[in-house]
Parts: sequence; structure tokens; C-alpha cells
Amino acid sequence: MHLLMPGWNVREERPGAIATLTSLQNVFCQHECGLGSAECRQDQSWASRNIENVLFAGVEFTIRLVSGSGDIKLTKDGKSIIHPTAALIARSATAQDDITGDGTTSNVILIGELLKQSEKYVSDGLHPRVITEGFELAKKEALKFLDEFRIVKANGIDRETLISVSRTSLRTKVPVAVADNLTEAIVEAVFTVKKDNLPIDLHMVEVMKMQHQSAMDTRLIKGLVLDHGGRHPDMPKRLENCYILNLNVSLEYEKTEINSGFYYSSAEQRDRLVQSERSHTDAKVRRIIELKKLVCDGTNKSFVVVNQKGIDPLSLDMLAKQGIMALRRAKRRNGERLQLISGGIVQNSVEDLSLDILGYAGLVYEQSIGEDKYTFIEQVAKPQSATILVKGPNQHTIIQINDAIRDGLRAVKNAIEDNSVVPGAGAFQIALHARLMKFKESVSGRAKLGVQAFADAQLVIPKALAQNAGLDQQDCLLLLQEEFQKGRIVGLNLTTGGVLDPRAEGIWDNYRVLRHLLNACTVIASNLLLVDEIMRAGRSSLKTNPEGEP
Repeated sequence: MHLLMPGWNVREERPGAIATLTSLQNVFCQHECGLGSAECRQDQSWASRNIENVLFAGVEFTIRLVSGSGDIKLTKDGKSIIHPTAALIARSATAQDDITGDGTTSNVILIGELLKQSEKYVSDGLHPRVITEGFELAKKEALKFLDEFRIVKANGIDRETLISVSRTSLRTKVPVAVADNLTEAIVEAVFTVKKDNLPIDLHMVEVMKMQHQSAMDTRLIKGLVLDHGGRHPDMPKRLENCYILNLNVSLEYEKTEINSGFYYSSAEQRDRLVQSERSHTDAKVRRIIELKKLVCDGTNKSFVVVNQKGIDPLSLDMLAKQGIMALRRAKRRNGERLQLISGGIVQNSVEDLSLDILGYAGLVYEQSIGEDKYTFIEQVAKPQSATILVKGPNQHTIIQINDAIRDGLRAVKNAIEDNSVVPGAGAFQIALHARLMKFKESVSGRAKLGVQAFADAQLVIPKALAQNAGLDQQDCLLLLQEEFQKGRIVGLNLTTGGVLDPRAEGIWDNYRVLRHLLNACTVIASNLLLVDEIMRAGRSSLKTNPEGEP
């Protein structure tokens, strides 16, 4: 076995956390020699069962590493010290999040439980290969049952169901009041960027963070919010009925792309050279001003320029004198979003400017918070991009809401693309356990023990729900199984400890999340079971040989 940082000893920074320290020793312990088959599997089981205590500890938990020379490092990064088995499980959870956007904790818990259930059979002499064969049979049956258990929306998934999907995801990440406030904003944002017969591009939903007010003030803006404002004191701060020119043109002095030199022999020649350079930029600015006069003079219209490149102070002054709001160095992605929002076309040149290439917005205004400036572009006709403005009193709250929004957007996107949902609150796992127990009877030979282990491992999800709600695991599990035997689809009510119908309560899981979860956990657990030896790599070169020489 090896550690990513050999030579460090584990210490922990929370007084009295004996259980967690024991977990750390199990997960991060070092061995000076290789492990045999039985020891190897037992060691991996320790790591998988205790990874939750380390990777999912409270925010105040910090691991202290002390090297042989006394150097100290404080870390919360599992990669710094993690056991190779735990690292593999953590990477699987990361892949789950990258592909589906949810199910990371379930991934870790289920892999650990599969190894735990397998351990009792392996310790009795059953070969791990037999268990993995049972796992594969059970996985195929589980995926088949998932297709039967999910609820497919023949005419497309409706808005109310998507709101329920969004609410289910958000309530696992943020307080209930904040989640309910965000629910409809998430769904509306996805509908805004959704195009018929095309994949949903969530990159067109901008998440703008603003440390201001409270989390309940987070809202959806069917427009664009830029994290900068005008750079000229005389520039207008609020405009209505705005034509928007979306530019990707430099309006400042630039060096030549090739090595070149300009030489002068007198002050007059230098002045003419400066004037020539200046006139090149001024000519481009004058073309913009001419377009503004063409479309705005004699009307109540205004003019806004959003440029992805620079605008120098002299050019800003020329634009400000004409009442034009100009923003410079906008992000390229915001340039793309602005095109989708306002309907304009990005211009790479100021030649042949016309009314056809301009976008339009009913309101453009600048807001200052401390030293930060934000520009809002709102009241657009047919937006195909949107901005979720995240507000909060501190960075911790803002980051938490940002993560919740990301997961909520993915959950709604998954539901739309799957055109189906799965009853949540542990209902699927209870039903799957019952199905696999019946399926076990049709399996011959010792492989049915692997099916049994796979079925029992599924119950860890409702057990974890009950434990996190402060309920008795066994009582809740028995109650759920008894109600399911009566022919009801039931989930766990975390408030009362009773049962509920997740379909009536609007508690839904994503089909693709569960499908990927079953596939990934089975593969990782099977691979870990079939590892029969772990060798420690990178043994220290400072140890002495048997003769005592260095």
C-alpha cells in the first residue's frame, strides 16, 4: 500500500474526535510491506467504510500532517493523504458528478456497502470471483427493473414535474426556504436556454455572484449581468430603449503584429506620427457615433456599446460626449450570451455598420456595490440566455447557493432529456431490494450469494436517509418494507419517520443518475474485490540496510 505523501503521520485538529481519528488511521495507515489476498480485501473494506467519516466530515474538521522532520501541514484535501482504495472511490464519485451532476454521496456509500456485504461471504471462504459474477447478474436485473420502475412522460415532461425535480435537488443542498425560492428560477432558466431538437447548453445560463443582501434575494434575470461598468465618469448610468452594438474591435492604440519601427528626425515629424496613430482609432469611434446618430436622433432611443476588446480613455470620452454607454473587455462568453439575449450580431469590424446588426434591450443600467460595478441588461424580447444573480451576506453562503444551482440545473436538464423520472425518498431502493430477492431464486449456484449481497447493499440508501434525519434505521426500514409488501410505492418521511408516496409529494430522482450509479458502483466494487495484493510504492531511500550503513 502506498500514500501520496509518504513519511507524513496523521494528526487531527478537533479535540475528542476519537472515532474520526480511528477512521483516519484505517483509511490512511501505512504498511511497510505488501498485503496478501485476505489482508488486502480487509484493508480495502476498512478504507471504503471509513471514507465517509473523512471526506464528508464537518466544515470545521482539519487533518494535520506531521513529517519526520517536524514539518506541519494542515489540509482538508483528501488527495494529499488518501488511501489508494479510497482515492479510487473518490474518483468514481467525481466522475458521477461530471457525467450526471448528482449522486456523488450515494456513489461512495453504495460502493462501501457492496464491499461490506461481500466481506462476510469472502471471510467464509467464498471466492471473490463468484461474488462479482452475482453482482453482474444483479446489476443487469436492476437496470431492467429501473426501466420498468421509472415514470415516462409520453407527451413530454410537464412544468410542475420539473419544479418538483428542481425542489428535490435543491433541498438536499440548501435550507428549505432558500431552495423553494430558487426552484422556479432554475426551471425558468432551463426553459429560457432550451431550443427544440437541440441539446440544452447550460453554459448559456450565467451565474453571477454578488456579496450583497441575503440569500433570499437571489433571483433570475432574463437578460445579462456583467461584472463591470463604464470607465468614464460622464458616461450615462441608466438608459432605456437601448440599441446594443456588440463589438470585438480594438478601440485603442495597438502595437504591430510584426517587428517594425517608425523613425523621426524632428518634433514635428513625431507630432504627425502621433496624430496619424490617433486618427486611426478616432475614425473607428466616429463610425460608431455616426451609427448612433442614424438610429437614435429624433427618437427616445439610446445607444450601448459592449466591446470584447479595449477602449482607450480618449475614445471613451468621445463616446460619453454623445451619451453612449460603453463597456470594454467583456468576456467572450458574455459576448455570445449578449447575442442570444438582444438579437444582435457580433461585429469584428466597424466597416458597413447598419441597423440590422444591432441588438435591443428595454433597460440597461449600472449598479455599484462598494468598489464593484455591475451592468444589467434587461427587458429583452425573446431571450435565449439568462442570468441567475446569486446574493448572500458572505462568500460561504454564495458558494453553497452556487453549488446548489449547478446541481439543480443539471437535475432539470436530465429530467427533460430522459423524459422520465423515478420516485425518490428511497422508494426505488426498497422496490429494487424486493425485486432482487425474487430474482435470486432463479439464479443457480453460488452466484446467488452475490445477488444477495447486491440486494442488501441497496438498503444503505434508505438507512442513510433515516440516520441523517435522526431516526431509527431498522424501524424505518422494516416499516418501508412492510408497506411495500402491501403493494404501495413508498418512501421515507424524514419529518415524521413514517412513509409517504413520493409521487404525490413530488419527490423525484433522475433516471440517468440512478442508471450511472448502478453501473459505476458495480464496476468499482467488483474491481476492488478482485485485487489480491497491494504493494507499497516509493519506500524511503533514507532507511539503513541490514549492516547499519545508510
